[in-house]
Amino acid sequence: MPSNKSVSDAPIVQFRNCRILRDHKLQWEDLWVRQGKILNPEKLFFDEKGAADVQVDCRGRIIAPGFIDLQINGGFGVDFSQETDDTGSGISLVARNILPHGVTSFCPTIVTSPSSVYYKVLPQISVRDGGPEGAGVLGLHLEGPYISAEKKGAHPEHCLRSFCKGGFPELLNTYGSLDKVSIVTIAPEMGKSEEVIKELVKRGICVSLGHSVANLSQAEDAVKSGASFITHLFNAMLPFHHRDPGIVGLLTSDQIPAGRTVYYGMIADGIHTNPAALRIAHRAHPHGLVLVTDAITAMGLGPGRHTLGQQEILIDGLDAYVAGTRTLAGSIATMDMCVRHFHEATAQVLGLQQRKGTLDFGADADFLQLDDNLNVKATYIAGDVVWSSAAI
Repeated sequence: MPSNKSVSDAPIVQFRNCRILRDHKLQWEDLWVRQGKILNPEKLFFDEKGAADVQVDCRGRIIAPGFIDLQINGGFGVDFSQETDDTGSGISLVARNILPHGVTSFCPTIVTSPSSVYYKVLPQISVRDGGPEGAGVLGLHLEGPYISAEKKGAHPEHCLRSFCKGGFPELLNTYGSLDKVSIVTIAPEMGKSEEVIKELVKRGICVSLGHSVANLSQAEDAVKSGASFITHLFNAMLPFHHRDPGIVGLLTSDQIPAGRTVYYGMIADGIHTNPAALRIAHRAHPHGLVLVTDAITAMGLGPGRHTLGQQEILIDGLDAYVAGTRTLAGSIATMDMCVRHFHEATAQVLGLQQRKGTLDFGADADFLQLDDNLNVKATYIAGDVVWSSAAI
């Protein structure tokens, strides 16, 4: 039976004695939450004459928006690219296990696979909000199979495809459905790519450029067609060259349409990208940076052999390689590790910046308590604590 309780009657929680990350600065300020949303205290005090029903002492810790991982291939023994009848439970397991690492929303990522995998896995995905049962699922990230053989990385070459004469219908036939898809990574130098990009964007899907040998002009044309993201910058693309900087050149291109921002993912695990390259990218285009884990099955597990879709992966220390090669194959880093490493943006990519990845008034109350070393002490979704360390 519907509740007759009004919004103004719902309990108000005040998080006090905390430093809030707002406008890229830490400010001593309280955070007010009601019904899973962040409140504007001025309206609360002056318009509603309201006050806190519950107070939480944060003991001087940092309150930051919950982390969003746009590229995660699996973890804790789960490989999202495996053809199985139990994809949903695997995603749920990962969703629960990334809460201690501060991730409140994520995009399960499927690497280049046979069509049978897409037809089997995609219908099992549920886009859902997060909660005590795990981080929210924002939609799938399909990384391939429309990528360059020269920059395939850990993607199996026998599964790669081109648009040929089919264009967008060819892509739709490969995936079967785009209903639960949020991001598609393609190589923009492929024939028919501009047509495909426009069709994907028309459906509200973010197009990312990656695993590519595109030159800067081809990358700029892709952005003009609607592409707005770069998959793991520097990795699996032509290296920066002063006469043609390739996809990397998008960070400072003067051909980006007015009012548009090109975002770029970076794997800040200390292995995929040298710290100097991280600093160069951030200084060149700070507002476009998005940290991703690109984590694979082995995240949260020990050394040994694991899978990434069709490939066997060997974990050697913190490195993940395609077995028998020295080709990097994703990472085993958690998101909080990447954040800490980057310290020594992400919701805007999917157009969710009004409600996710921010502490602005009216946004979803998905946030973290962090200590000064950026260790996660508590994770909140919709204002409720969904994970905490032994003593917060």
